[in-house]
Amino acid sequence: MGRAEWSLVVRFGSNRERRLWYWTLAIVVAIFATLGLAGALAEQLSETGLTTVGFAAAMLLVGITVVIQGLRTKPSGVEIGVVLGVAVIYLMVLVRMALAERSHLIEYGVVASFIYEALKERKDHGRRVPVPSVLAVLATGVVGVLDETIQLLLPSRHFDPVDMVFNALAAVMAVLARVALARARRRRITIPPEARQVPPHGSGDDQHPG
Repeated sequence: MGRAEWSLVVRFGSNRERRLWYWTLAIVVAIFATLGLAGALAEQLSETGLTTVGFAAAMLLVGITVVIQGLRTKPSGVEIGVVLGVAVIYLMVLVRMALAERSHLIEYGVVASFIYEALKERKDHGRRVPVPSVLAVLATGVVGVLDETIQLLLPSRHFDPVDMVFNALAAVMAVLARVALARARRRRITIPPEARQVPPHGSGDDQHPG
């Protein structure tokens, strides 16, 4: 591949896409850099009784990430309903998980959200990106495999294929939440403003001369 062709491959569709990829890289590096500390940190949180607080703060981060990226304007009732529905689903899943499994759902939920948003931004600016949602899940899965592979080299960690499943689950949940928000927003935009207004009772054709 020549230099010109390579330049076309790596060229970003917009400054926002570039920033999203840089943020994604920073998050992934942070996850990999703390692999050796994750177990000790979880144990310390458990001993000090801060597990619930830390978990709630991390879930708030995931929620903020999904909502901020999914909602750029004042949300409609449908969009608020979608957000609440997603929150309930996350809560139902997370209460059934152990602490280690929850951490995967949190970390890779954020990663998947950023990857999906970067791919969508790239597609919106004319680049060829087939099915950004599927690509985001696959890319997040690859990051999860790298995560587990690195743990083979760490004496305090071990390779666990189940963790890769949770990483993929986190990606699917985050991307589905983002897609649901996008569809709710498109539905609001495509409905004409006059169609959203409910006519007053007894107006229009319902009125008959006495």
